[in-house]
Amino acid sequence: MHQYRTHTCGELRKEHVGQTVRISGWVNTIRDHGGVLFIDLRDHYGITQVVISPDKAFYKDIEHWRVETVLRFTGDIVARDEAAINPKLATGEIELVAEEMQVLGESKVIPFQVNKDEECNEALRLQYRFLDLRREQLHKNLTLRSRVIARIRELMTAEGFMEMQTPILTSSSPEGARDYLVPSRVHPGKFYALPQAPQQFKQLLMTSGFDRYFQIAPCFRDEDARADRSPGEFYQLDMEMAFATQDDVFEVNERVLSTIFKEFSDKQVDSTPFARIPYLEAMEKYGTDKPDLRNPLVIQNATEIFRNCGFKAFAGVVEKGGEVKTIAVKGCADQPRKFFDDMIAYAQSVGAKGLGYISWIDGEVKSPIAKFLSEDELARLKGLGDIEDGDTMFFIADKLKGAWEIGGHVRAELGRRLDLLEKDVFRFCWIVDFPMYELDDDGKVEFSHNPFSMPQGGMDDLLNKDPLKILAYQYDIVCNGTELSSGAVRNHSPELMMKAFEIAGYGKEVVESKFPALYRAFQYGPPPHAGIAPGVDRMVMLLAEEPNIREVIAFPMNQKAEDLLMNAPGEVEFNQIRDLHLRIHLPKKQQEDASAE
Repeated sequence: MHQYRTHTCGELRKEHVGQTVRISGWVNTIRDHGGVLFIDLRDHYGITQVVISPDKAFYKDIEHWRVETVLRFTGDIVARDEAAINPKLATGEIELVAEEMQVLGESKVIPFQVNKDEECNEALRLQYRFLDLRREQLHKNLTLRSRVIARIRELMTAEGFMEMQTPILTSSSPEGARDYLVPSRVHPGKFYALPQAPQQFKQLLMTSGFDRYFQIAPCFRDEDARADRSPGEFYQLDMEMAFATQDDVFEVNERVLSTIFKEFSDKQVDSTPFARIPYLEAMEKYGTDKPDLRNPLVIQNATEIFRNCGFKAFAGVVEKGGEVKTIAVKGCADQPRKFFDDMIAYAQSVGAKGLGYISWIDGEVKSPIAKFLSEDELARLKGLGDIEDGDTMFFIADKLKGAWEIGGHVRAELGRRLDLLEKDVFRFCWIVDFPMYELDDDGKVEFSHNPFSMPQGGMDDLLNKDPLKILAYQYDIVCNGTELSSGAVRNHSPELMMKAFEIAGYGKEVVESKFPALYRAFQYGPPPHAGIAPGVDRMVMLLAEEPNIREVIAFPMNQKAEDLLMNAPGEVEFNQIRDLHLRIHLPKKQQEDASAE
């Protein structure tokens, strides 16, 4: 008999009745039923009930062992009485009558409950993550993650992709987020950077003659945390295709994502091809480039109706070049006044000066702003929103970008508060035709997306078109309002690359110094290529129906980019700093705090 187990705690069934077996696991619960002890023993695979009668030599020892102690039991499998069958357990028709027990690992008093998913301080959970991971839901999430990644590998290989690994220590490059820097011991004053993405390496693989590359790639960005973004590191399904168009990338990803979401969820998944929405249309209709298509609400433009109206707050915004956006909501007019007050407060919390609304109910118009509008203007609004009795229109007035952003937030909030989101579905879409450039806060032209993207009009557009009107072969894949990935057809021409960077204010010397490998490689027969990199963490978060990405990562950092389990980041020995030829210069407040200690 095996030293620790002949079967797992999730394996035993009625057909094992009469067999002598051995199982090992953690004590999930202990119950005393008139002197007979019942232990639910748990391992990775499930739970088996163990019965210990008072006549056993080890019976009294049980009271010394706490939940989460690791025990080994040897005994006979018997069928449970019909009244005692537990249909919630796969092993619920049997139990193990213990003949021997051995303690394999004793547990101290646990800081929070493991055998039930109850509310617990997140900092404590992260500090004791090894215990937290024993909780059923989190354990299931990590198991799901493993299965999803394994299936992705199968699908990508079947699509003809070759799994390859790219460097973790590389050079710093301006890709949008802050780099994590690694000082070099043997090259004083110089630094490696952890890759924000394998972007340049996968493009170099295409220039090296490989046709289809992928990897489950770790990426590192010094960014603030969000519910759908973990600080520090994340994983993505990184892929690149030679001799490929935008459509080729879409087709592969639609097959892979559709299969993954169908196989690992019972929800309805959009049929392929997924919807394609131009960036400008997405901003106009949804106020965001990652729209949740489960929400039926759309944003409309009411600017011209308010241009010369008597409501000066809106007319004034229009006169200064701003716009008025409206969202028509069916059957909303009978909401209590508090609902409308709360929506106004919410709009203000996301940057609006206010939120106008007009309700049509019982043949009357009810609104704080209706008295400033003519009958013709009210009629035009009613026609724009396809308004019927019982409906309401909400209004946002601001500069264009502000109107988009606030409108997007208000649309999403209305969908949540009114429970309008379609249930049990995954709604996918591609956002396409992103602008190649945008203006920064100082009015300077800069890349709006990936600087390595191909402009749709090629060199002709770069030479002759207003930079702000140049579109790129850039695209995002979005699911239920979560951006899974950005991608692009790559700019593989040295001349095009130089001109594209020149428009964004980068001279030839910058391109050659920041991207030396790509620039050099593109002068030796580069193939057309395109790629994308859907986020693995976000995919699993959606499949597990978790609102926070930390619930699908084994050892995540907290919102301050701290690893509370391993106490990282932490101080290091002076000789380590010296070997790296570094000197620590703390911010003034930290210097003062250190002196006070």
